[in-house]
Amino acid sequence: MEVNAIAPLIIAATGIPALCFAAWSGRPGTEHARGLGLRWALIALCLFIGAIGVYLAGDNRNIAYGVVIALVVAVNALGVSLVLHLRRDGNNGAPRK
Repeated sequence: MEVNAIAPLIIAATGIPALCFAAWSGRPGTEHARGLGLRWALIALCLFIGAIGVYLAGDNRNIAYGVVIALVVAVNALGVSLVLHLRRDGNNGAPRK
């Protein structure tokens, strides 16, 4: 196995639990649960695309740093979206008090 393939494999492996959370949280079928599952699935997708980007960057560290920074920004933005979605009420979409 190449040394350059270890980091992308680790990044991709962290996307697998997010994909499992997406399948598990979307089970009830309510609108709130589907929104939660969608956000988890998007986090997993970002991690998988980031792993591909790091792998394709190869030995070029500047491109790899750019991919990792973009990955961190995307996952954190989706994490904020996930937290805000959790704070919303499942019935009418209004924030909980």
